[in-house]
Amino acid sequence: MSAVISAKGLTKRFGKTTAVDNISIDIPAGRIVGLIGPNGSGKTTALKAILGLTPFEGTLSVLGLDPRTQRDELMQQVCFIADVAILPRWLSVGNAVDFVAGVHPKFDRAKAERYLASTKLKPTMKVKEMSKGMVVQLHLALVMAIDAKLLVLDEPTLGLDILYRKQFYQHLLEEYFDENKTIIVTTHQVEEIEHILSDLMFIRDGKIVLSSTMDDVGTRFVEVMVPAEKADAARALKPIDERQVFGKSVMLFDGVPRETLAALGETRTPGIADIFVATMKGTYA
Repeated sequence: MSAVISAKGLTKRFGKTTAVDNISIDIPAGRIVGLIGPNGSGKTTALKAILGLTPFEGTLSVLGLDPRTQRDELMQQVCFIADVAILPRWLSVGNAVDFVAGVHPKFDRAKAERYLASTKLKPTMKVKEMSKGMVVQLHLALVMAIDAKLLVLDEPTLGLDILYRKQFYQHLLEEYFDENKTIIVTTHQVEEIEHILSDLMFIRDGKIVLSSTMDDVGTRFVEVMVPAEKADAARALKPIDERQVFGKSVMLFDGVPRETLAALGETRTPGIADIFVATMKGTYA
């Protein structure tokens, strides 16, 4: 199996609306991929296709299986989490552990219980009695105890404060991820996940508009603070974005050599958020 996920011409339409538009991607094992896009960009629909939750056009292989016809087999190797705050309020910690143990063949109850023992969560505690941070800990205990080859996270820390968002991703890295697992995560808090990503994809209007490793992003995109007298020369190199800061132009370039740009002003490597805003300009109009 050369790729954990391989898509060619992946398309999903809802009536006259094309939610996913002819996507072709290959994601190898052992990667942490950020799928980033504005609301309505098609990222959740793409995840549903990967998980076999919606029909689609084109070809799609996930862990060597077709999500449309082999979903039961696929789900034995996949773990999916949406918003961590969504759990039935009547559910207890013990109920949650029993349920996952009953439905997922790769669940290690002992591992989940070891993690829970390091928290303030007790088997009889119900979700309605927990803070959002405690719910995060419960989710982590369940996820990290599943030996899934593919973990799909759709806005997993939505609504949580920064302390628990950081805790979620830190535990994910330290206690779950290894070279045999692949993680796909969507989030609006792009600054918080850029340090854990190996690959980055931007999706806009159902199309992948950027697909790159994080190493390549670091060399491909350069931001320059340009003084007024050099602004015209910098604009001739066709920046993908420009904004004004303290009377100087800050321009973002894609694929222009850093040494060329250094002659025009102070250079720096932009963050994912800067690149995202530049790429998505006009999306929210």
